[in-house]
Amino acid sequence: MKALVKTFAAAALIAVSTFAMAAEGPGAKATKTNVNLSTADLALDHYVAVTTAGESAGVEQLFAADFNQKIQATNAQSHSSEAVIKSLKKQKGEKLNCTVRKDIIEESADYMVAKVTLKFENFTKTDLVTLERAGNDWKVSKSINSYK
Repeated sequence: MKALVKTFAAAALIAVSTFAMAAEGPGAKATKTNVNLSTADLALDHYVAVTTAGESAGVEQLFAADFNQKIQATNAQSHSSEAVIKSLKKQKGEKLNCTVRKDIIEESADYMVAKVTLKFENFTKTDLVTLERAGNDWKVSKSINSYK
């Protein structure tokens, strides 16, 4: 009799939790998080967190609609914002094992060019990042990567 009561209790718990998850609806936890991108420095810091520390909050907000990424290598590649965002979302929570250095190359009231250097054990990735003011926020509009 006790086993029967435990079985019914377990079935009731499963049913309640299933209905609770269904009530939230698909994508209920996928709400977009707004990130403070009110300055070029905040936007650059968030870009570094997204690309090196697996941060995924506000990734859609970070990139300009016409963002373009170029990778300078033997086989040069170019990627749109959609492709980069999709790739970064797959890396959610993954931290790169590298040291990061940020240098501001040029800065004005409406744009910034920064050099982000990622030093890994066997190679170095250099990322020239262009950020532009878009209304009250800053967006990453271009990224050019090279490897040594």
